[in-house]
Amino acid sequence: MPHHVSRRTAISTIGAAAFGFAASPLLGSRLAAGGLLRAGSNPISLAQWSLHRALFDKTLDNLDFAWTARNTYGISAVEYVNAFFFDKARDASYIGEMKKRAEGEGVQSVLIMCDREGELANSDDAKRNQSVENHRKWLEAASTLGCHSIRVNAAGDAPWDERMKHAADGLRALVEIADPMGLNVIVENHGSLSSNGEWLAGVMKMVDHPRCGTLPDFGNFCLDWSRSSEPDAWYDRYKGVQELMPYAKGVSAKSYEFDAEGNEVRTDYRRMLKIVRDAGYTGHIGIEYEGDRHSEQEGIKLTKALLERIAAENAG
Repeated sequence: MPHHVSRRTAISTIGAAAFGFAASPLLGSRLAAGGLLRAGSNPISLAQWSLHRALFDKTLDNLDFAWTARNTYGISAVEYVNAFFFDKARDASYIGEMKKRAEGEGVQSVLIMCDREGELANSDDAKRNQSVENHRKWLEAASTLGCHSIRVNAAGDAPWDERMKHAADGLRALVEIADPMGLNVIVENHGSLSSNGEWLAGVMKMVDHPRCGTLPDFGNFCLDWSRSSEPDAWYDRYKGVQELMPYAKGVSAKSYEFDAEGNEVRTDYRRMLKIVRDAGYTGHIGIEYEGDRHSEQEGIKLTKALLERIAAENAG
């Protein structure tokens, strides 16, 4: 797997941070080794994709991810990616071992990012329904692990209005499975129309269910990955995050590259985190380093340091 490849490309190829609000009275009342920086800050989580090179290269095993998050990075909450245990969703022993190891380290399992399970917004009813059914096993795994959500995609094959209706239909069907399990189904801006904040917000309004939400990603606002080098292929990331935050049940702090002062070069983190803060968001901010200029370890640490620095500025 090429080290420069994006999460979206890799998944298709292979088949807190912030401020001002406490996630809970307990979390807000003390410093925590796992990323709670001070009273009043959001907790930080680590997205597993940040370590995709090590995982694909087999220098890191999925079962050791929670240990690594805690002991290498001082982060006590993790976001899994189903690609790294794709054939284990219904392996009770394996999922049980993941749970045991995370809990043994005092690490919270936050969500599972799910790919390669069909198009929830496909125009073909049978294909859309099959995609819903394909995701059922990940809801079961998330429930066992103690996650609050699975992250899905709103991919489809129809124009704007029609695809919105198909996406709402697929998501509503999946949410009806998730709701009795106490789980959320959340959609990330992840290419094509889903990276248009107005469109995805419209889908959320159409679904109109408290268990259906978004996972705004700071960097995934490319509308056409085949033209990613062209400016007009990108949706305004600040506008997009602002449009998606009213429905957010997670936030992905995507990072690629840092300058000498430790600032992310593609995203103004202070501006972006103010949008998150102003929305009243109280959940985890997930570190998702996807660059290749820095090593994975360095990229994760640089992202965490930037989130910590901004949190301290807002607290001061």
